Formats: sequence, C-alpha cells, structure tokens
Amino acid sequence: MIQTDSKTPAELRRAIAANVRARRKARKLSLKRLSEVSGVSYGSLKRFESSGEIALTSLIKIAIVLNCTDAFERLFADPGPQTIREIIDGNL
Repeated sequence: MIQTDSKTPAELRRAIAANVRARRKARKLSLKRLSEVSGVSYGSLKRFESSGEIALTSLIKIAIVLNCTDAFERLFADPGPQTIREIIDGNL
C-alpha cells in the first residue's frame, strides 16, 4: 500500500468523525435529529462519532444533510498539473 500521508486509516476515520460531530453541533442537530433527516440509523451515527466506522453510503447521506457533498465530488479527482514543469513536460 502506498501511503503519502502521515495519518493512518484509523486516524483519518477519527478526524472525519470529529469534523462531522463539530459540524452537526454547529448546526445544533442532535444525533437523533440527524438520524431522522439523513435516514442513517441512530446506532450507526453513534458508532461513527465514537469510532469513525460507517458505510460510505451512510457517510454520503450525512454529508448531504450537512451540506458537505462538494468534498466527495473532489475526492480522487485529477488535480491537473501542479507545476509549470509538468505543463512544459506534458505531464498533464
């Protein structure tokens, strides 16, 4: 497995869960209310916020409610050339 980031998968899961929790709280949504509007079970949400474990479809449903879908659309997108050298060399 190629890893260019210093974070482990578990650390990334926990960081994403913490971001979701913070955004949920900023919008004054309880876990129960987020469950109701997202269609993700309360138990799944509770487990996600404590462990970072969740199904991708459920995470996308949460992102829709929290207005964060743009991040999913950019995930793994081709960033295009990063330097002038890449353009000159034709590494597009």
